[in-house]
Amino acid sequence: MPHAINRALRFAEFGGLEQLSLVTSERPEPGPGQIRVRVAVAGLNPVDWQILASPALAAHFGVQPPTGYGNDFAGVVDAVGAEVTRWRVGDRVFGGARARAAADYFLAAADDPRVLATPSGVTDLVAGVIDIVGRTASAVADRLRLGPDDTVLIGSAAGGVGTVLTQLAVATGARVLGSGSPDSAEVIRSLGAEPVRYGAELVSEVRRAAPSGITAAADLYGVTAATAALELGATPGRVVTIEADDPPVGAVAINGRDARPEALPELLGLVASGRLRIPVEQTFPLADYRVAIERQQQRHTRGKLALVMAEPGR
Repeated sequence: MPHAINRALRFAEFGGLEQLSLVTSERPEPGPGQIRVRVAVAGLNPVDWQILASPALAAHFGVQPPTGYGNDFAGVVDAVGAEVTRWRVGDRVFGGARARAAADYFLAAADDPRVLATPSGVTDLVAGVIDIVGRTASAVADRLRLGPDDTVLIGSAAGGVGTVLTQLAVATGARVLGSGSPDSAEVIRSLGAEPVRYGAELVSEVRRAAPSGITAAADLYGVTAATAALELGATPGRVVTIEADDPPVGAVAINGRDARPEALPELLGLVASGRLRIPVEQTFPLADYRVAIERQQQRHTRGKLALVMAEPGR
């Protein structure tokens, strides 16, 4: 592919994947105060295709078609506009670029706080999938404030946010029960948690595993785990949901916007030191975007999925 060509996922109307296309155009040129990022990896998140389908959610995030797709990215600065002093060509970067990330190139303001320097010792593959799950997991962990005296239930512990949050919870010394399907049990154990089966029997499953009850919970998909946690005696206010429009009484809605500014650098510091893993189940070339998104829409991934535009870097 000629370097002057840019491939990007775009949509002009709301709807399903039939509205999403891989469009080819000239590579964008940065203006004053802008940088151009050459993307290596674009992580996928459910909110990406939820924005595609929902005008209300798109408006919430300031997205209006025609527009691009994706958020998480990692890559390198390959051009800078006039008056840019923060970045130099060749700097490795990662972070969030709402409705722009799934492309060979995108432009960003040089002072955009969501464009961050990729630490040494962290691969593009890891940095390119961490923005949303990392900020969300960190915000939930801050809210729960777990410690060695806690027993916490994490719903959907093997998913993207769950694999990060479960490790953060285990590191506090808390006893961690992670709900998931039988097929995800080994993944949950590998994170240091005890698997319990989700579904209609979740309350009885947790009671058997923790007869003394639980003290906190994080529901990372819907409200089943949050409702079960409150029934099991978890402290109101220490039950968190991340996807519920109307959380049950006693639960608190949290998302990535609640994260501290230093959350992502902290998490990648843990990655670089070997104290945190960011599991990536599968990568796909950009041209296979439809297969990748359909896989994610099944909501049974173990960790993250990513689109790879170029060979992931260091």
